[in-house]
Amino acid sequence: MGTHHRNGRIHGFARALATAALLVSMAAASSSAAPAGLQALSTGTPDLAFPGAQGWAAHTPGGRGGKIVRVTTLAADGPGSFAEALATKGPRIVVFEVGGVIDLGMKELRITEPFLTVAGQTAPQPGITFIKGGLTIATHDVVIRHIRMRPGDGGMPKFSGDIDAITTVRGARDVIVDHCSLTWATDENLSASSTRFYGEDEKAWMEAASRRITYSHNIIAEGLSNATHKKGEHSKGSLIHDHVNDVLIVGNLYAHNYERNPLFKGGARGQVINNLIYDPGQRAVHYNLIAEEWLGHPYSRGQVIARGNVMRAGISTEDVAFFEVGGSGDVDVFFEDNLAVDRIGNPLPQQGRYTTTPIGVDAISRAPALPFGVTLLPASKVQDAVIANAGARPWDRDDVDRRILADTIEGRGRIIDSQEQVGGYPVQKETRQAFVPADWDLDTMEPLKPLPRREPLK
Repeated sequence: MGTHHRNGRIHGFARALATAALLVSMAAASSSAAPAGLQALSTGTPDLAFPGAQGWAAHTPGGRGGKIVRVTTLAADGPGSFAEALATKGPRIVVFEVGGVIDLGMKELRITEPFLTVAGQTAPQPGITFIKGGLTIATHDVVIRHIRMRPGDGGMPKFSGDIDAITTVRGARDVIVDHCSLTWATDENLSASSTRFYGEDEKAWMEAASRRITYSHNIIAEGLSNATHKKGEHSKGSLIHDHVNDVLIVGNLYAHNYERNPLFKGGARGQVINNLIYDPGQRAVHYNLIAEEWLGHPYSRGQVIARGNVMRAGISTEDVAFFEVGGSGDVDVFFEDNLAVDRIGNPLPQQGRYTTTPIGVDAISRAPALPFGVTLLPASKVQDAVIANAGARPWDRDDVDRRILADTIEGRGRIIDSQEQVGGYPVQKETRQAFVPADWDLDTMEPLKPLPRREPLK
């Protein structure tokens, strides 16, 4: 394997040299300052997690250089399982020699060992789908790509509990969740969390919260509404919890989530760029500091940057604005080129309020810098880009993703209470294929030859 790993590094180095040459030519052709990418290379910035990685977490190594851990069974635990791979200590790259469905038995797996890459792209067709469970990231330097998480209600009674598809918790940092499909959660489909007041002051609260997070090119859809959550209705896309910061949410499809598409809570700060939000219920993007949760603490000021997003109403959409503010606490905002339309294309309001508290919603006077690696698309191009690229394994989408994408294009579908309303949990035959290191750039886990594509629907 050592030789194969060196081959992967050679390909990665060649790619880096080509990128550097391109940046040098760009700089020579311009009289302006050197591009940010060229400055990064010249100052020895680490390699990208993978080509196209974006945001504050873009340079996390994940499990680069670590051991290759093979998942060889669809069992929820035990030898060769995904759970065993996550618990392995030290830098590691998790690859899959099996494809199909892993039933987690209504449990959440917790990632506590840092320096991890989960490479769902390595699984044989039809890829890896997790049902009846979720992932909690409680560490740093984690890259998760090309997996499907579909918790569902598991046939459990109402008010019996809740599961996030993927979430980070206090202390998680330098995390990328990219090209994943996250549906049917009974809490949020994809979130970044914190402990709100861990430490003595706002600086400590920010440092303790999840931070340096990138959520890119995911499908975040069909959060279950009246299912098992103890609070009742809970169809939610993404919660960016109090004081979570340096969060980039880019190129995702949010579809059929009643709220939190996404929600930034008190003092949270991040950028929402080039996402397609289809059929939100009563909230699309929103900010809310809940005063009851802040008793005895001064309110922190949040920041929400939203650029080049598209919101389209669907069958389940109520009266809604693109961005709404509720609760208490001030927030700085910068909005640019966000398109919001109803079901027949008429414009919807850009901003609204669901509070009577006097909140300062203050516009930032000039455009903030884009996060690392982001190329801003105009809103007019976002729908096609997201439809083409979002979700796990775009070259090999499963039937659930295909249905959600088709409904988004056609203006169909609605918020649901159970996965049984849309065909139930997927049933797939187990497949097997050995992982061949020589077929992959082991620095980035990009394939060195084309992956087999699934034929499009007729």
